[in-house]
Amino acid sequence: MTVERWERRAEIPLILLALAFLGAYACPVLDPRLNPDLETLLTAVSWAVWVAFAVDLVVRLFLADQRRRYATRHWYDVALVALPALRPLRLLRLLALVRILDRSAASSLAGRVLVYVAAAAGMAVGLGALAVLDAEQDHPSANITTFGDALWWACTTVTTVGYGDRFPVTGEGRVVAVVLMLVGIGLVGAVTASVATWILGRVEAERAE
Repeated sequence: MTVERWERRAEIPLILLALAFLGAYACPVLDPRLNPDLETLLTAVSWAVWVAFAVDLVVRLFLADQRRRYATRHWYDVALVALPALRPLRLLRLLALVRILDRSAASSLAGRVLVYVAAAAGMAVGLGALAVLDAEQDHPSANITTFGDALWWACTTVTTVGYGDRFPVTGEGRVVAVVLMLVGIGLVGAVTASVATWILGRVEAERAE
């Protein structure tokens, strides 16, 4: 079996596992007074997903012809397995959802940009809000203590507006902020590039007529 065939077979199960992880991760963050037994169960689900992603990575590395190059190209998969102790960074597991976007996107450049930008913006805001709330809500100096605060902060950060009325004070929260800033810059660049490409295409089409 080739690594490509394994990836195709594992794609849907990994997406379902990523969604299960999202639920297991989000419930304790949104409701800190969760039932202890339920919280234990959700923690077990989270670690089970980590084990599944670790097994998937090991299998893909075993099947790859050039393992070092494959690991470098799929650095995010390595990161989600290697950094399980940093709770907000566990959301890297949801990058499995991105794998299916390339197949579902339209074949045209405009269609791909639309799908990627919409998906990236939605995921960045929602997951960024969850991650920063998880990192911040128990800190005594935190000003991001509710999901509403976190969602507002994520929106202003990913759009590069940055009002400054809400900001992370913990180390993990600032790591999340840096990642969200980079995503925001990338989204702005993608939109600008797609508009410029569309305009150039229209100009060339008119000249060809």
